[in-house]
Amino acid sequence: MKCPFCGHEEDKVVDSRSSREGKAIRRRRECLSCSERFTTYEYVEEIPLMVVKRDGNREPYDRQKLLKGIMTACKKRPVTIQAMEAMANEIGKEMEDLDRREIKSIEIGEKVMEKLKTIDHIAYVRFASVYRKFKDTTEFLDEVRELLDTSRRKPDSRKDPS
Repeated sequence: MKCPFCGHEEDKVVDSRSSREGKAIRRRRECLSCSERFTTYEYVEEIPLMVVKRDGNREPYDRQKLLKGIMTACKKRPVTIQAMEAMANEIGKEMEDLDRREIKSIEIGEKVMEKLKTIDHIAYVRFASVYRKFKDTTEFLDEVRELLDTSRRKPDSRKDPS
């Protein structure tokens, strides 16, 4: 490590401690030439999560882009921003937990639809119509029918039982 004061390349570590929620190590160093002290941080080099698009192109995972898609689907719906952010956080965490550096956009879209289906059916249908690229009203109606059939089979936990 080069001393920021004199440029000498030898130093000794005086103190080390965990920093930034355990994501870094803070080290106090002392130059062996001029005896000045300085601080360095050591991080694990992270490889960004890449999203493989339908056309095969790759782009870095972007939580803001995911959140924007969720917000668009939930526009003018009774879904709080906190719920939308929580959904984006959950999906991001699930992607990280897969221990893969690449994830298909289809997998992300399916996770969004799975979560929207439990929160708001209209937002789910909006997202599905764009995501699945319905070609005509028949495909759209089939999706709505499937949603209605699923809703009828199990009680709606979102409704107040009183």
